[in-house]
Amino acid sequence: MTPSVEGAVLRAPQTPAIAAETARNGESPVTALLAAVLTSLDDSKAEDTVAIDITGKTPIADHMVVCSGRSHRHVGAIADHLLKDLKEAGFGTATVEGLTACDWVLIDTGDVIVHVFRPEVRQFYNLEKMWAADHAPARAHG
Repeated sequence: MTPSVEGAVLRAPQTPAIAAETARNGESPVTALLAAVLTSLDDSKAEDTVAIDITGKTPIADHMVVCSGRSHRHVGAIADHLLKDLKEAGFGTATVEGLTACDWVLIDTGDVIVHVFRPEVRQFYNLEKMWAADHAPARAHG
């Protein structure tokens, strides 16, 4: 699978560890980080993953990724797996909020912000519509 983000094609690596190595081999560190995030979410069976390029829209990050888990337990597992994968890949420790309730977990890696929602909570907040107001977000995978 080749996820796309706002027209740019990202080739997601086989493992997040490969993503960190790719960044060291000339690929943009942000692109490698985003690819590692998307790979981890895919491995965790996250649903309806959307990657939005927010470069220039806000100074807080370059990309936002929004996805869903089927239940509280699935949301927590997706977040835990992502945090472990990013740390093992050499991307450091991300800031996390919402892990105790697992309705909406926010993971801030610095350049990529990840939102993992239960479907009802995601629909209520509708972040994709707010952040992609200028144009429709690219679907990373379905």
